[in-house]
Amino acid sequence: MAVNIDLTTVWAFIIAFGIFAYVVMDGFDLGIGVLFPTFKPGRERDRAMNSIAPVWDGNETWLVLGGGGLFAAFPLAYAVILPATYPLIIAMLLGLVFRGVAFEYRWRDPGHRAFWDIAFTGGSLVAAMSQGMILGAILQGIEVVDRAYAGSWFDWLTPYTLLTGLGTVAGYALLGSTWLIWKLDGPAQAHARKLAIAAGAATLLLMAGVSLYNVVLNETYAAKWLTAPEIYYAAPVPILTAIVSLSLLHAIFTARNSKPFWLSIALFFFGMAGLGFTIWPNVVPPGITIWDAAAPERSQVFMLVGVAITMPLIIAYTGWAYWVFRGKVGDEGYH
Repeated sequence: MAVNIDLTTVWAFIIAFGIFAYVVMDGFDLGIGVLFPTFKPGRERDRAMNSIAPVWDGNETWLVLGGGGLFAAFPLAYAVILPATYPLIIAMLLGLVFRGVAFEYRWRDPGHRAFWDIAFTGGSLVAAMSQGMILGAILQGIEVVDRAYAGSWFDWLTPYTLLTGLGTVAGYALLGSTWLIWKLDGPAQAHARKLAIAAGAATLLLMAGVSLYNVVLNETYAAKWLTAPEIYYAAPVPILTAIVSLSLLHAIFTARNSKPFWLSIALFFFGMAGLGFTIWPNVVPPGITIWDAAAPERSQVFMLVGVAITMPLIIAYTGWAYWVFRGKVGDEGYH
């Protein structure tokens, strides 16, 4: 019996996976940058940075996959989202550049290390905030006329996007602090644990705020979460999120090592699952679906062959890098 496969839906999940992988992997890098000023100059900051030194640049591979995949598989969405969020994308890229340059130069230019530490923190904060606001700009809806962006230069700047931006910063700080709980020991680990408690509480409060805002933001969103039968499909997400949240806080308080980090990833997964359910099947709310924005079928098949080859390789070398540099970070430097 023949099986009909909707390639557009397959590509939607591939892009979603790439975005999730980027958010998690580069998220804890950026989170450490956001939290960097709270660590004492010298050994504490060096160990925090050394914990991500072997993997931070490889983590950004997923950003290329997510952005490039969106351009290739959903060109209409790419053509609408970029003009609607150009200032945020420019800010994000500049933040990532400053973060990357500071990462290298703080070791090679010790005379100006305080300056590079500020650049590392500032770049991380700007990139994290921009990514969250881009998400909010998409969720709140983009004005489209004749398959082109028809809004103004500052449509992305609203209270809702500021809320999603702050939520992303808090979530990245949670990922970063739980990563440091896993990778550090002694007083630095104890400090990371305190940061994780604060970041976890802020993340949960802001997630709840965004969820409630979604209900009043759009009637379609409200209908998905508050009316039958959709509510029966949506209910597992907040229930599992609550279970993961309680488990996360318990793991932080009971001095676990790696468990808080894995539970933070689970929290992000259910948060993204909830957002995906909210806008599905739109890729550009309120009116462009994944099928409206999809590339021709032949293009999707051609690209799928490439992804089937390259994605396992990316996953394999990423896993190998994390395996090689497993364990606690000592005083030895990566650079």
